[in-house]
Amino acid sequence: MKGFIDDANYSVGLLDEGTNLGNVIDNYVYEHTLTGKKAFFVGDLGKIVKKHSQWQNVVAQIKPFYTVKCNSAPAVLEILAALGIGFACSSKNEMALVQELGVSPENIIYISPCKQVSQIKYAAKVGVNIMTCDNEIELKKIARNHPNAKVLLHIATEDNIGGEEGNMKFGTTLKNCRHLLECAKELDVQIIGVKFHVSSACKESQVYVHALSDARCVFDMAGEIGFTMNMLDIGGGFTGTEFQLEEVNHVISPLLDIYFPEGSGVKIISEPGSYYVSSAFTLAVNIIAKKVVENDKFSSGVEKTGSDEPAFVYYMNDGVYGSFASKLSEDLNTIPEVHKKYKEDEPLFTSSLWGPSCDELDRIVESCLLPELNVGDWLIFDNMGADSFHEPSAFNDFQRPAIYYMMSFSDWYEMQDAGITSDAMMKNFFFVPSCIQLTQEDSFSTEA
Repeated sequence: MKGFIDDANYSVGLLDEGTNLGNVIDNYVYEHTLTGKKAFFVGDLGKIVKKHSQWQNVVAQIKPFYTVKCNSAPAVLEILAALGIGFACSSKNEMALVQELGVSPENIIYISPCKQVSQIKYAAKVGVNIMTCDNEIELKKIARNHPNAKVLLHIATEDNIGGEEGNMKFGTTLKNCRHLLECAKELDVQIIGVKFHVSSACKESQVYVHALSDARCVFDMAGEIGFTMNMLDIGGGFTGTEFQLEEVNHVISPLLDIYFPEGSGVKIISEPGSYYVSSAFTLAVNIIAKKVVENDKFSSGVEKTGSDEPAFVYYMNDGVYGSFASKLSEDLNTIPEVHKKYKEDEPLFTSSLWGPSCDELDRIVESCLLPELNVGDWLIFDNMGADSFHEPSAFNDFQRPAIYYMMSFSDWYEMQDAGITSDAMMKNFFFVPSCIQLTQEDSFSTEA
């Protein structure tokens, strides 16, 4: 049942009726309590299938190209490939990963805004032709190293122009597009479309209105210069909720009908990442140390529980140099849940949660209310499928958490009904009756 993100072999527990994610977590908390209390993930692959069904139901006219850097676990990539979606890759390694699954080059786009020459050459060698570009220097690199490149001009949107100082901004201005199109004509680089990206942090749907209007302008400019454009990439920024997806579709659908109507020959694609995987993974971590501090040490966060009551600082065996790496650049999108059972009327105390490094950056939750915990207790974090699987720091011999995959029988049948079978692209899936029945002695090995 155990696998790591760089292992090509893994197994998936098919859950018997009546067994759920909570039972799986309980099982592995018990197992890890006996064997070393290491952090671990549980991945419910059925949720990825459900997300794809949701996508098809709401925005079927837009083909998703999954952002590989969001979560490159082989089980994730394989199930997405089996679902027939495309892949947005940022590096040679990512392109190689998805091509090993049999994904055709036509279903891969190279989206890195700052490309190494060696990686452009690799894309050319393996036939990955579609790539993005937002400046003249990148355009010249592409011209010199990829004669068959098909470029999407990456234009900036209002939500990332003139934002906070110090943030990395990508995308050219509408004003600069004509110059880039003229340069591309001189360099004999084929421009086939436009890309923009609206951040998931953007709450103003009007940004899509302006972005689509700008994209239409670029299409018109390109037509004047002699390019035939046939692709529009609306980027990522999908949070994963059906409501947000429907809200975005409500805004963009009528605009697409006006600017890029069916029959215009323009293919609409997007780059969802966390949309597919965030809710599919749950992380269990263990409390390795605790401190009692005065309540007034907490300057912000939650309401004080009383000046005379203590507050607690807890240290966990995973942090920002491991599975919480995204916490360094964004807020945590999950609330910790205490695994052990406690009474409803049990007192709650102001608490903060830290990773194991004792680094001032390694603060996971600044302030929250929790019952008093002890060393050895477990905390559960859901929505941990996005940006949690990077190579860990060498600090303190930190080991990457194990990943246990599961799927309900109903989700498995849904996949079969959709024509996805284990003897096709899902060759690495090894199904077992129910992971709850596995013990330390009879668990399935993932060794080849």
